[in-house]
Amino acid sequence: MSTIAYRDFLPQETQRGGLFGGVDFSDFNSCVVAMNHWLEQNPVTIVHVESVTLPNMHNVYEDGSSDTELHTTGHTVWYQFVRLWYSVPVTGVF
Repeated sequence: MSTIAYRDFLPQETQRGGLFGGVDFSDFNSCVVAMNHWLEQNPVTIVHVESVTLPNMHNVYEDGSSDTELHTTGHTVWYQFVRLWYSVPVTGVF
């Protein structure tokens, strides 16, 4: 028997230098590279890979990619990332 799980590979946040500061995010390809690296270390059965786009998930009032309610008021920023669905064997009997 197995169970379905998922893992999100998000763009990495880096501090922007200069007078006004702020942050920049890595490109979508870095999300794919991170997923492939994780898969090398974690041999799982892939069920599905998808790109997901969510608004404002890095907002201080949101809980990231697992947040089930993201607000879009005022200035909205959309983020794209990779979501991997995979199967994990379950040991033992229920």
